[in-house]
Amino acid sequence: MKKLLFTFIFSGLSLYTFAQESISTREMDRINWMEFAEFVPEKITTVLLPTGTLEPHGVVNNGADNTAPFAMAKNIADDLNALIAPTLNYGITGSMAAYPGAFQITEAAYRPFIRDILKGLAKNGFKNIIILNGHGGGQTKVLQEVAGEIANELGVRTLVLNWWSFASDVTLEVFKEDGGHAGLNETAYIQAIDPTLVHKEKYNSEMATAYPEAGTWSATPFPSSIGLYQPGQGYPNFDQDQADEYFLKVNAKVSAFIKEVIKKWDMAGLN
Repeated sequence: MKKLLFTFIFSGLSLYTFAQESISTREMDRINWMEFAEFVPEKITTVLLPTGTLEPHGVVNNGADNTAPFAMAKNIADDLNALIAPTLNYGITGSMAAYPGAFQITEAAYRPFIRDILKGLAKNGFKNIIILNGHGGGQTKVLQEVAGEIANELGVRTLVLNWWSFASDVTLEVFKEDGGHAGLNETAYIQAIDPTLVHKEKYNSEMATAYPEAGTWSATPFPSSIGLYQPGQGYPNFDQDQADEYFLKVNAKVSAFIKEVIKKWDMAGLN
């Protein structure tokens, strides 16, 4: 019995290792269709879908909401034995749509588009569809609703994760204060990915405004491209060591949580 159990465990580990070491790329837009067929769904059942938008982000790139979840997906894909779907770069931008270089996709256009993307991922054999979302606001609500609908309709399992809010405890751990949109945490995450995307020379503290308390005030466009979650906290500090630490700790927490959710889906015998 012990020998049989050992053989089963070893076989499972061997399959997981084989899937990790033998596939040529984790990116769906770089893989060949024949190689895709070899791995999905027999050896790979999880896909990571980065979603974001184009909008101002203080002194980092307009596409930070795309850069962050894609880099996260690349960093954790091996650990999760997952493929990475092409990033959905355009989204529901909201109150910053008026800034130069920003794009605003209406909900009427976005909702059926993301729905068809999720349907396509399910059709291609993925059981676990993980949306790594880089942009909040109304986009989060749409993603959660559509992902839930697809899960129930097609018998797949979906998870929508907003990395910056999910990792708010990591922000406090690393920086000892709260962050913000294009603030300390998000700027650090981008700096860890590519320091050339951070233009420290363009920064001054007056570029930041604390978000209003509920029911106090509202402005469109939002008056600053850096929005602070707490007054007096979250100003970028451009510390490379902290940025690198933050990047790794956020990714580790996200990866561990995704594995935990998949494990519990499996334990419950769901789909």
